[in-house]
Amino acid sequence: MDVLDLARLQFAVTGSLHFLFVVLTLGLAPLVAIMNTRWARSGRPVFEGMTRFWGQIYVVNYALGIVTGLVMEFQFGLSWSGLSHYAGDVFGAPLAMETLVAFFLESTFLGLWIFGWRRLPKWLHVACIWMVVLTAYASAFFIMIANSFLQNPVGAVERGGRLELADFGALVSNPALVGALPHVIGAALLTGGMVVAAASSYQLRRRTAEVELFTRSLRIGVVTAAVGIFVAVASGHAQFGLIQPGKFEGNAGAGIGLGFMILLGEMALFPLLLFFGAAVSRMPRWGWAQSLLIGLTPLPFVISILGWMAREIGRQPWLIWERLTVEDAMSPGLTPGMITGSFAGFVGILGLLAVIDYVIIVRIVRRGPVELALGA
Repeated sequence: MDVLDLARLQFAVTGSLHFLFVVLTLGLAPLVAIMNTRWARSGRPVFEGMTRFWGQIYVVNYALGIVTGLVMEFQFGLSWSGLSHYAGDVFGAPLAMETLVAFFLESTFLGLWIFGWRRLPKWLHVACIWMVVLTAYASAFFIMIANSFLQNPVGAVERGGRLELADFGALVSNPALVGALPHVIGAALLTGGMVVAAASSYQLRRRTAEVELFTRSLRIGVVTAAVGIFVAVASGHAQFGLIQPGKFEGNAGAGIGLGFMILLGEMALFPLLLFFGAAVSRMPRWGWAQSLLIGLTPLPFVISILGWMAREIGRQPWLIWERLTVEDAMSPGLTPGMITGSFAGFVGILGLLAVIDYVIIVRIVRRGPVELALGA
């Protein structure tokens, strides 16, 4: 592979690994906040157990996912300095806002929630987890502003060979953003809901003593996943009318990603969760239904990556649509050896973090709501 293909592959792999963390974090956050709110209102131990159990899984995924996001920032300077030079004044602004929101606001409120258990007033503690949810989705909003600018560069003018921001309002009302953001949110809710439903099914199949906790969790997970797949499919279809002429032409990878995403999302999960999910939530002791939900756990993650494949490959060979090609955006002086070395390091670290993340989560799920550190 030449240096350009290696750099593209490196960013694609590291971006996909990072998004595996992100999509679960965004999906779990509102569920944990809802459980915490129900505990604050009712005072019932079952809701405390649900908050602590799912909250600990959320915290583990968040902590390891943050590290993988840093690698993405490094690559803009290491491999794609042409993008920073040409459009840094526009593209960098939402990325800077995302960093401020995620690394300062979101992490601060999450820290207050984690260490404020039984130290903060009850409703102030609940407010902290809702602020985590709000800032998490604000972070996703700013990331999608940046990505949508690459898809459809609005709100910028070119002066002296560089793009300058002329209309911030055009960035936040970008048609590429309006269609894509609900799609990402729907995918996140689908993923979070499916993980909760599958883990709850696993515990119920094992005849756990915490029947009420996992029955309630199963119902919340199935309902959330059904809402998520509906939003994702509806907003996904709405985006077809916004695709610029010429996109996807000659890009087999984008077509494959789009085709399989539609196949898995609409023909597998969509009818299952809409028509079968309600029955599962009412009949939590159906062993075959629990096994099916457990087996479907990887599908939301696969669908999410396929969706990003379609979106990103469909823009090729442009990095900024009809403004800057991928080749022109690449940093000068790079050699295959440089990219291969950083590729091995990045993917090795991110792959290890992903393995650690899922091993810890599986351990928590198997152990159940006992010996939890969160809130102890």
